[in-house]
Amino acid sequence: MAILKIPTPLRPYTGGMSDINVDGENVGHALDSLLAQYPDIGKHLYNDDAQLRAFVNLFLGEDNIKDLQGLETPLSETDSLRIIPSIAGGAKG
Repeated sequence: MAILKIPTPLRPYTGGMSDINVDGENVGHALDSLLAQYPDIGKHLYNDDAQLRAFVNLFLGEDNIKDLQGLETPLSETDSLRIIPSIAGGAKG
């Protein structure tokens, strides 16, 4: 099982859990495993067209999956996948 690390803003949808064990041969299947365990997190990751929201970034190690094979990026049982939400805003200087 790979580990999916959940950022603090999304932990209310995983019962406060920061590390979730997920099954799957690729990133897409790992996210399916996450949604099977915690369906309420889905609306925060996917848009109405069932596509990952633009501000959701998934990293396998140091690499954004967008720079790899996207949701088809293969996973091994020892991999750690991280959800990193984009952060925007701030004060104008």
